[in-house]
Amino acid sequence: MTKRSIVMLINASRKEAQGAAQEVTSILAKAGIEVLQPQQAAQSTAEVVLVLGGDGTILRGAEIARELDVPLLGINLGHVGFMAEVDSFTFPDVAQAIIDKDYVLDERMLLSFQVKRKNEVVENGWSLNEVSIERKSTTMLELFVQIDQRPLSRWGCDGIICATPTGSTAYAFSAGGPVLWPEVQALVLLPIAAHALFARPMVIAPSSTIIVTIESTDATLSADALRKMDLQKDDQVSLTKNGALITLAHLKSTIFTDRLVAKFKLPVEGWRGE
Repeated sequence: MTKRSIVMLINASRKEAQGAAQEVTSILAKAGIEVLQPQQAAQSTAEVVLVLGGDGTILRGAEIARELDVPLLGINLGHVGFMAEVDSFTFPDVAQAIIDKDYVLDERMLLSFQVKRKNEVVENGWSLNEVSIERKSTTMLELFVQIDQRPLSRWGCDGIICATPTGSTAYAFSAGGPVLWPEVQALVLLPIAAHALFARPMVIAPSSTIIVTIESTDATLSADALRKMDLQKDDQVSLTKNGALITLAHLKSTIFTDRLVAKFKLPVEGWRGE
């Protein structure tokens, strides 16, 4: 019988994460479940990736979960996050859920990007939250955008963001984009500080292909702020829905509306619902 195992990733800068990791590891060990470090994850038979940290650490955990094709269980320490638990819990609760394989699964779409240079593909990648193309210097970027092989607009701007529904509450939100419920299958596209009459956030069908042509120099591409590359003039960045999914695990089912209320402390006092 194969020994059960999980992969654990923590935000080492948080003391509470270290203590939590020790507590969970001790409980799982007594149940015969091995806790692997991220560098041990490759080709393992881990059941789940457990992340103790913030949304940034969870994004790093998503890379491992995608590689292993297993759920990602995020426990956000401190601030309420959109990919982690909202309700109160204890670390023994977390460990017991893993022992019992008792969690709610939540599939999230991914975004693909491809970079062409002189008609040759020089980079491929993916993101859970967003892909951004931004200026590297003080010089404004010149970007030409097409959707489904039709020209949309040319923007002089600080950059452009293409986000998934999961990423709509991250960088895209801070740049003025709309909030999408995770169940909505769509892409968010928005320019950053564009000098144009039309520069509104757009919600685009997941079947569409977005192509961004770099018409200036000093641009950089970032996927989830983890995978980055410098872009050159005349590079073409293609953005599409990825065929794969990331599965988030939760200790209990949570309505996204409740996540918004918890994250932004929205005024709901006096609501008379059950």
